[in-house]
Amino acid sequence: MSPNPRVLVVDDEAPLAGAIAEYLRREGFVVTVTHDGISAVTMARRDEPDLIVLDLMLPGIDGIEVCRQVRQFSSAYVIMLTARDGELDKVLGLSMGADDYLVKPFSPRELVARVRAMLRRPRLPQSLGATPIRIHGGLRVDQDGRTLTVDGITVDVTRTEFDVLSALLDRPRAVLTRQQLLDAAWGIGWVGDEHVIDVHIAHLRTKLGDDPAAPRFIRTVRGIGYGLGPG
Repeated sequence: MSPNPRVLVVDDEAPLAGAIAEYLRREGFVVTVTHDGISAVTMARRDEPDLIVLDLMLPGIDGIEVCRQVRQFSSAYVIMLTARDGELDKVLGLSMGADDYLVKPFSPRELVARVRAMLRRPRLPQSLGATPIRIHGGLRVDQDGRTLTVDGITVDVTRTEFDVLSALLDRPRAVLTRQQLLDAAWGIGWVGDEHVIDVHIAHLRTKLGDDPAAPRFIRTVRGIGYGLGPG
């Protein structure tokens, strides 16, 4: 994590946005704040934040659309805030490229912990002996360049999707539990809904052209978790 990571806070509730910003600044983050979707996209492009705390319900354009637009030019981590504990909201946010979500009301300490955990996530292979390029059937993953291709065709994925897939490739013969995938992709100590992994796996399968009923790349092992398919 860089010495002073940049965080953009986007929430139309000014007191809440200010409180979040103050907590993050106390922890050493450089924080900017805005209260609507249109300016959020502009500031994300201008300031190049490392992470965005993004409310779902915003004036102008909502958080889902903000996330979609930001993903066209930024790989910043996105933590979505929602006041509704509905599965559809979570799935929509994650499908547009959000990495994680928190349901209001939440503890500011929990948010800070999530931000810190996400910004600590590794960008390169975790050990000197790690292979930078992994090949699994028609899947080719470049760890250093953080790119992947399927049958020679480049596939765009989010940072989180890439990290989840890399965790599976690290142990190609193993079946990993949701918690093991969280520990590998988010870092040990992350606290949240472990079923967020299911949504990221579903998006990966869609992007890889993988059929869950006859998996080529990612297979589900009921009651345990996920493993690699035949490739």
